[in-house]
Amino acid sequence: MASWTSCWRTRVTTLHNLTRRPAAADPFTLTNARVHEAGGPGRRAFALVQCLRHPGPVLWVLPAHEPQRPMLRGLPAGLGERLMLLTPKGETDLLWCVEEALRAAPVALVIAEPQQALSLTAGRRLQLAAETGRTTGLMLIREGQGSSACETRWHCEPVAATAADSTLHRWSLNKNKSGTIGSWTLNWHGATAAVHLVSPAGERCQPAEPPR
Repeated sequence: MASWTSCWRTRVTTLHNLTRRPAAADPFTLTNARVHEAGGPGRRAFALVQCLRHPGPVLWVLPAHEPQRPMLRGLPAGLGERLMLLTPKGETDLLWCVEEALRAAPVALVIAEPQQALSLTAGRRLQLAAETGRTTGLMLIREGQGSSACETRWHCEPVAATAADSTLHRWSLNKNKSGTIGSWTLNWHGATAAVHLVSPAGERCQPAEPPR
């Protein structure tokens, strides 16, 4: 009976987790148990969207001397309560924190902001840690400082919008070990995990007016 009960609980938990995952067709879904990279001036916005898409504890690791940090009270509703900031003093300590956090199974997402280029060895160590803990990692990298071991690499940048109430982003998937690459322009208002894709013709929520 104990064995049957344990099996049933495992199955219910698995089904529950599946219902909370984003749709597979969503281009911004990060493969679980892998480490990804995002660069560009809009990389933190990309990271915040991923925080909202990963229910559970989120760890954000950044250097102690970094002046720009996520303001917990200014984050989308519910995120501040489950987001923990780690501020190691040096790059070696930062990578150690990331590796240990990725191995911690209860953690849903680990975000890190390394200050130096990631070596192939460091990248592989992080991938192994993510596979062990079944945890998703997202490294916010500077230009040209990524690792060839990453699963995907994104370039994120803000885009000028004509509407005053619109916040446009362009997220380009430049590397993908498990699929195709592409580029998308989207509108994200910063409050929920929902993003709205914008057509290449421009930012229109309604059909264009006929020519006069």
